[in-house]
Amino acid sequence: MPTVSYETISHWRRYLELYPPELSGAPGVAEEWWHWRGLDVHLDRLEAPDARFVAVLVHGAGGDGRMLAPFAKLIGGTRAEVVAPDLPGYGLTRTDEPLDYGMWAECVADLVEVERQRSGRPIVLFGASMGGMVAYDVAATAGAAGLIVTCLLDPRDPVVRRVAARTPLLGTAAPAMLRRLAFADRVQLPIRWVVNMAAMSNDPRLNDLVASDPAGGGNSVSLRFLRTFMTSQPAVEPEQFTACPVLLTHPGADRWTPVDVSRPFFERIAAPKELVVLANAGHLPVEQPGLGQFERAVGRFIDAL
Repeated sequence: MPTVSYETISHWRRYLELYPPELSGAPGVAEEWWHWRGLDVHLDRLEAPDARFVAVLVHGAGGDGRMLAPFAKLIGGTRAEVVAPDLPGYGLTRTDEPLDYGMWAECVADLVEVERQRSGRPIVLFGASMGGMVAYDVAATAGAAGLIVTCLLDPRDPVVRRVAARTPLLGTAAPAMLRRLAFADRVQLPIRWVVNMAAMSNDPRLNDLVASDPAGGGNSVSLRFLRTFMTSQPAVEPEQFTACPVLLTHPGADRWTPVDVSRPFFERIAAPKELVVLANAGHLPVEQPGLGQFERAVGRFIDAL
């Protein structure tokens, strides 16, 4: 197993200095490693052996499991044991191979099955940012008791591509351009060159911190990963999605992916669903009163499952 640990890395601790009191302080998680397809996948776990559910937190392209670990205190406790993986290529889960976007859903789906077998408890998926669609795909194919997301970004939608990319022109041209560059799949680009990392939050200090984090927003991604995301389609069309109830907790002051970008896909979902707009919260929802609204909405949702 790798010897690296978040105990020996300091960058993530600076997030806690900018997070509100509800998320600050040590996240209280235990570190684990899970061997998957030749990779050592890092997991943060907030144990709750008597909780009814296991919640799997799925980060996006500007984060990692440790960035989301503080949210485990809002989601977990008596309701759920929480597991936050570093998906391949991010956090402490490193690989030299060019990633395929589909690997993220496959990784989470296999982790869901491992957690089911480990404890026999039903799974709740929580996806943040790009992780929302990853969690959606996993719920559709591997099953879940519930799905919580902060946004739902279908890259087939030209509006989604324009707002997700660093510039609207880049988002418009990306699919065709990346197909022509398939021969250069192994080329790595800083993720902040291609997505609007400056809108990760409404706090410029937090944006700078994310953009300089080598485990998250300061990371590099392969052209293969970008191409396979930009040309991807959901595992199940929303009109056929009946796997589980869905809670969309969309930040109301999201300067990166406004709620109207997620709404068209969300409204097509056939399963029972609820939309809660988090007042004053940015893409990474750390502001009040949105953060409190998030905690209460998630609590109600899980209690009702």
